[in-house]
Amino acid sequence: MPDRKTIFKPYHHPAGGWGAVKATAKALLEQSVVSKGSRALLSMNQPGGFKCPSCAFPDPTHHKKIEFCENGVKALAVEATKRRVTRAFFAEHSVTELAAKSDYWLEEQGRLTEPMRYDPQTDHYVPCTWQAAFDLVGTHLRQLDSPDQAEFYTSGRTSNEAAFLYSVFIRAYGTNNFPDCSNMCHEPTSRGLPGAIGVGKGTVVMDDFDHAEAIFIVGQNTGTNSPRMMGLLAHARKRNVPIVVVNPMPERALIRFTEPQDPVTMATGGSTAIATEFVHIRIGGDLAFFKGMMKALFEREALGEQVLDHAFIETHTEGFAALRDEVMQQEWDEIERISGIEKAQIMRAASIYAQSKATIICFGMGITQHQQGARMIQQIAAFLMLRGNFGKKGAGIAPIRGHSNVQGDRTVGIDEKPTQAYLDRLRDVFGFEPPRAHGHHAVESVEAMLAGTARVFIGMGGNFIHAIPDTPRAYEAMRRLSLTVGIATKLNRGHIVHGRDALILPVIARSEIDRQATGEQFITIEDAMSNVTASRGVLEPASPDLLSEVAIVCGMAQATLPDSTIPWALFSTDYGLIRDRIAAVYPEIYADFNARIRNKQGFHLDIPPRRRVWKTPSGKAQFLLFPGLAVDDMVEDDTMLRLSTIRSHDQFNTTIYSMNDRYRGIYNTRMVVFMNNDDMEERGLEQEMVVSLETLSTDGITRRVDDLVAIAYPIPRGAIAGYYPELNPLLPLNHYDEISGTPAAKSIPVRVISAARAP
Repeated sequence: MPDRKTIFKPYHHPAGGWGAVKATAKALLEQSVVSKGSRALLSMNQPGGFKCPSCAFPDPTHHKKIEFCENGVKALAVEATKRRVTRAFFAEHSVTELAAKSDYWLEEQGRLTEPMRYDPQTDHYVPCTWQAAFDLVGTHLRQLDSPDQAEFYTSGRTSNEAAFLYSVFIRAYGTNNFPDCSNMCHEPTSRGLPGAIGVGKGTVVMDDFDHAEAIFIVGQNTGTNSPRMMGLLAHARKRNVPIVVVNPMPERALIRFTEPQDPVTMATGGSTAIATEFVHIRIGGDLAFFKGMMKALFEREALGEQVLDHAFIETHTEGFAALRDEVMQQEWDEIERISGIEKAQIMRAASIYAQSKATIICFGMGITQHQQGARMIQQIAAFLMLRGNFGKKGAGIAPIRGHSNVQGDRTVGIDEKPTQAYLDRLRDVFGFEPPRAHGHHAVESVEAMLAGTARVFIGMGGNFIHAIPDTPRAYEAMRRLSLTVGIATKLNRGHIVHGRDALILPVIARSEIDRQATGEQFITIEDAMSNVTASRGVLEPASPDLLSEVAIVCGMAQATLPDSTIPWALFSTDYGLIRDRIAAVYPEIYADFNARIRNKQGFHLDIPPRRRVWKTPSGKAQFLLFPGLAVDDMVEDDTMLRLSTIRSHDQFNTTIYSMNDRYRGIYNTRMVVFMNNDDMEERGLEQEMVVSLETLSTDGITRRVDDLVAIAYPIPRGAIAGYYPELNPLLPLNHYDEISGTPAAKSIPVRVISAARAP
């Protein structure tokens, strides 16, 4: 381990392996839960146990005794921690004092134990009863001039049952304002894919990885964000399946990986090389790269080769000729310049694709978080269509989502743009007329706060204030509100940056037993591959004063809608009744929900493209046009660098587990910026100099982050990277994907404006 002052020490070992084992043990030791945590881990991702609160990657078809990864252990450790945030803690620390603490420090204080209300007279949080908390919520909501003055946020950890009831409560209250964590990550998938294939979800299941003949991983750091996927990739490589990795940064796990659950490999010190082709793409160069591969295929066809699936194209698609004509207009020189990739490598990648009879393309936020992320995903779908890679084993599109139920929340009603058909079914099942106008997504909710048209914010989990862009403006927006409510397991920045009235409502964690009047309850989640499975906690709750998400939703609903005929009290005691209502509102996919969920493996929601059925207006998949080669606005400034915000290996979304990033070799700090060595030399920078970054924007607002340590790193010229959420202040609210509203956090135009030697 580097000494205390070390900032950068390159990591040359394979990802996973003994490093992951040591990190697992360390996480349990630090939270003093070695025995308790180890027992709980045996139930994680197992039938009859609980689902990991970390990533949304599915469980394998055939379960092993151990179904967790290093980052899953970290997530469990901080849930099962012995540390507690009690009323004594809040009596000791004012909110002003807490505001000076780091996010890491706040999270490390432990689990919240009872509901707390902000007292402006003393600047402290003070205890309150659950009923008093619900009454305060109800009073504020009933006093608004319009339900549209309230914003209701949902974290992707929220269960199907809680998310469904939350959406019913909010629509019964009268608004569709559903800013959601999906707005900030994979919303381009939800909004972009339906136009192409008729559904906003991936089409791949776990078994497809056993049949794939080629796998492309684009803009996704698998080893950190979905570590359990690494075993599938290692097994694919052992079958000699080529894996093409497209990313601006070489991520350690996608170079070489040791599977911690493989005893032979661990004992012998072996590892598996993952990427057979690493495409070192420039930030924003993905469209040019994919169009280059398309052009390569079309040129081969023009020479008489048959590399396209003409039968699939003719039978199942529309728009092929227009797409081909547009792609063929692109010049190779421009494709190379914008992508940063030589024609020879583009041709090699295209050949890998052409030789494969079944190809999977996985993508992450390196694709979605751009100004044209949704349209980029449509082009990936078009690329797959060229060789009929939908509706057959081993093929399809796979958005690799982060939060454990972010996809499920969307399925059961957390949607600011609901369909009229869904609203009709909601009306028929629950007996009220829901609002029809579209509501706010995440960015629009902050804009409404700044404009003074939003007055209440309720956050069902998450850390909204540090997930959203434009941090200083987001702080200002939140402090203008009359009430903020944070429903959470642990203390975070969202509880410190609050409205005039504020509540902290502590919730039972995913890993804990949920006892209600009718007995122990379980909840369900939908993973990134549309599998619905049950989750039942095994640990005792951190405090007897915690409530479940469902109970909190029902309590707020009863206090806000005292004349409601919806049986909130019954729902809070028997979650099976909620699942019956989900089945009634979604009969096509959730029929017989309670019966089907008794299967220990759960069940798979129908994804029509897997059957080559296309729920588009014409009934066919669509080749959609995206003219040109750029996915982001080109800023006319010779000093510009494109910044991508990234997560460290010791991080889950805004939750920071330590100040280190093992695989990238960063220690004791998160205030770094990774730069191309030539870009550094051009600016007169040396390794570990301290620099400032400033956003190049046209709205007259200065956005700047100081005291960043410059690290020379293998990243393309013109591209830089730094950690989220520390660099969120550089991301303007109005810099987002035009279709989905998702902030373009992977392509922020910035410049280095000052430099000095590190002290």
